[in-house]
Amino acid sequence: MSTRIRITLENLHALKGLAGLEARFSSPEDSVNHVSLSVFRFDDQLLVTPHLARLVGHDSPLLHLRKHESGGMFDRFAEHAEELWTRGVPVTV
Repeated sequence: MSTRIRITLENLHALKGLAGLEARFSSPEDSVNHVSLSVFRFDDQLLVTPHLARLVGHDSPLLHLRKHESGGMFDRFAEHAEELWTRGVPVTV
């Protein structure tokens, strides 16, 4: 996981100054209470990687979710990520 974080931070640094780009780390109190996820939101689409135990990130599945209806899988992941986001610690690059 540490390698994935380092690579992501390096890529974020290359995009520094891009309007609308934000990243956060889980808050310390949330980091032990939720499934490890990478979530990237683009309006009505989500890319979600639930990181599976004992696997490196690229061996975990990538879900491409599109919003088709209210209350579906897209909304469930989006609401979960937004709740964690509100308590997250901004990434500075």
